[in-house]
Amino acid sequence: MIWIPVAPLVAWALVRVFGLDEGFPLTLLMVFTPYAAIAAFLVTGVAVAVQNWTAALAVGIATVCLAAAVLPRAIGNGTTDAAGHENLSVLSANVYFGKANPKALLGLVERYDVDLLSVQELTPRFDRRLRRAGLAHRLPYWIAETRTGAAGAGLYSRFPLYKLPGRGFYFRMPRALVDLPNGRRIRVVAVHPYPPVKGRTRVWSESLESLPSADEGTPWILIGDFNSTLDQSLMRDTAGRGYRDAGEVAGKGLEPTWPNAASALPPLITIDHVLADRRLGIVDYGVEDLSGSDHRSIHAELALP
Repeated sequence: MIWIPVAPLVAWALVRVFGLDEGFPLTLLMVFTPYAAIAAFLVTGVAVAVQNWTAALAVGIATVCLAAAVLPRAIGNGTTDAAGHENLSVLSANVYFGKANPKALLGLVERYDVDLLSVQELTPRFDRRLRRAGLAHRLPYWIAETRTGAAGAGLYSRFPLYKLPGRGFYFRMPRALVDLPNGRRIRVVAVHPYPPVKGRTRVWSESLESLPSADEGTPWILIGDFNSTLDQSLMRDTAGRGYRDAGEVAGKGLEPTWPNAASALPPLITIDHVLADRRLGIVDYGVEDLSGSDHRSIHAELALP
């Protein structure tokens, strides 16, 4: 009987380690890998208790593999001291079909003295409410691709924004060049691919594959609701194209961002991210509840090169 839980956990570890998660449902299941790691640890204890040493060895190896994949996100490595750098404060918020509280979002912008805000599921009405709440006084430049429902997105900035071309998807992912003080520039994408549900994994993968790679030109920041975790191979490939995940670097990469703590379910998975060009330093990162949204917002302090 011990093999009933052992076999799927060993299979899970193999899929995660070798990146075999293409297609539904494997792609979707991989977001729960941290919980599979906990389950594997517990099952190892049971296998030892019943003295099934073959099962204990198999699931023990699976536990080590899963832990090696997951735990670095809780340890962190390579944060940058803010002193001596010009920093950029960025915030991302999925506003849940425009149902989030715009004043609550403005409060986060003020608390973190945000320079750049990425908003997903941006509706025309929420955009108007956000401006009326006073956002334009703090972030007077914007690119708002509003839509009804979940498809809209926008970028709001303290500094001048210039729209950049990008491939169009049903879920909008605007790109912009940010003209920073002292002649510096940064490029940014408000990320929001369609989730990898049944029948939509190809749309999800095409959206992630369309994101730019960091190169020797102007640095990029990819920020938003990726509908992905670092346990999905395509998300790891995306981050591997010259980026670092701010949460992982800060040791907070396992803090869940969905659903919101006020939802019926507790926060479970980390699908919102700040991927910063490796030339940028990660000074700080945090996760905050956002009233009225089904997502938690994320904030990062980045050191400019």
